[in-house]
Amino acid sequence: MNTPFNGLELKLLRQFNQLSLEELGQHLECTRQYVHKVETGQTIPSPQFIEQAATYFNVPEELFTHVKPVLQEDQIHFRSLRSTKVATKQVVIARGEYIKRLTEYLDSKLRLPKYDIQASDHSISIEAIAEQCRANWGLGLGPISNMIRLCESHGVVVTTFRSLSSEVDALSLATARPIFVRNEAKESECRQRFDLAHELGHLVLHDGMVTGDRITESEANQFASALLIPQTMMRTHFPTWFRGGRYNWSKLSEFKQTWKVSKAAILYRAKSLGLLTQEQYTSGVIALRKNSESITEKEDYLIPKEKPELLQACFAMLAKKKIFAEDIAQALGVNVSFLENLVGIEIPRKPRVLRVLEESA
Repeated sequence: MNTPFNGLELKLLRQFNQLSLEELGQHLECTRQYVHKVETGQTIPSPQFIEQAATYFNVPEELFTHVKPVLQEDQIHFRSLRSTKVATKQVVIARGEYIKRLTEYLDSKLRLPKYDIQASDHSISIEAIAEQCRANWGLGLGPISNMIRLCESHGVVVTTFRSLSSEVDALSLATARPIFVRNEAKESECRQRFDLAHELGHLVLHDGMVTGDRITESEANQFASALLIPQTMMRTHFPTWFRGGRYNWSKLSEFKQTWKVSKAAILYRAKSLGLLTQEQYTSGVIALRKNSESITEKEDYLIPKEKPELLQACFAMLAKKKIFAEDIAQALGVNVSFLENLVGIEIPRKPRVLRVLEESA
């Protein structure tokens, strides 16, 4: 008898675990061609195959019979290098799908912050839009103390991944409740903050639009720069670190630590505002490169790391409702280790006394 099987679930699990078709075939004692046919619905697997796959991934067999809408690639905005491998993107897409499912589950159990970021009408400049956002979000003109907390307070879920290379800087999911995923392989906290501001730029500027081209990327970068350092403050403080055609790197370092923006981004912001000429900007970039600060900068370790707080709070609230990691994993059709790998944090486990009572019932 043929068994109903959703091959896409198998593909998601394979990609999430960074396995090739051939590698999974070896684990399941079949060919890569057979795995491909199962994933694409060309072949309905035997009950023995389903049992093997469920055992290998440590998931219930029922997971493979569920049919759920799955993220499409155009719903995922990659902030990545152009050289990103297709396989890496597939892993990220799979991770994004599971995060989306978790977020939908949390929304069904808890009252998360309302998503309230309004799209711009493009009738004013990006600089003015960023200033308007600062005013609407009560940020004033000072440094943004915590970018993750800002995003989460407006209903965006922020999480991290650790298992991928630095090929993918960050990504955002265009779902009913937007999700930002940061790559912890990127060491600079300043650049992490800029990535989040960049993703906010897409939400504000490009609602319903396909992103990833040079124009939308440039616009999101402009928004991020203006959001992180208002032009009024940049113009006011610029003479403290650049005077008489010369850089005062010590003062620029202080400015960076105050605003938590990389020196490279500060130089670019100053050039964009016409405070630095192209030649002056280039000389600054060369100086950073000569000082081995092209990727990481010497003050980066002084910038406090920001950690997502919303998901941690959600799991704590669920635990008070006696909903633990095992319950959440079961609802999603995965195991606890899979779930914790997904969110990058430990989730409260079911107390032993409850486990004993359930087992004896």
